[in-house]
Amino acid sequence: METKSVLLALAALSAHARLSVFRTLVQAGPAGLAAGRIAELTGMVPSSLSFHLKELAHAGLVESRQDGRFVIYTARFDTMNALIGFLTDNCCGGNPCSPSGAACAKASTAQPEDIAS
Repeated sequence: METKSVLLALAALSAHARLSVFRTLVQAGPAGLAAGRIAELTGMVPSSLSFHLKELAHAGLVESRQDGRFVIYTARFDTMNALIGFLTDNCCGGNPCSPSGAACAKASTAQPEDIAS
């Protein structure tokens, strides 16, 4: 993932409302949710939700599709995973890490003599 795309995605997620919408779509999975349902779950008014969905789509984090008279929004998991990959690239000095960060925690408690070897 290019730095420009990373910055765009992070900027989009930096607003509380957009982060809430994105997390709601991630929880919904690949099936996605209709805009009205997203508004219900997040407590957002439709006009605000529309603005935030547009910003998330511009950052490549969500996509939409028409399903009859509804517009269904889904998280773009490929973009999310690329962003996570970019953020964790070379984590823990290139040592394999678990998602819980156990390896990072172990590395951070290491003594200087442990690191030198």
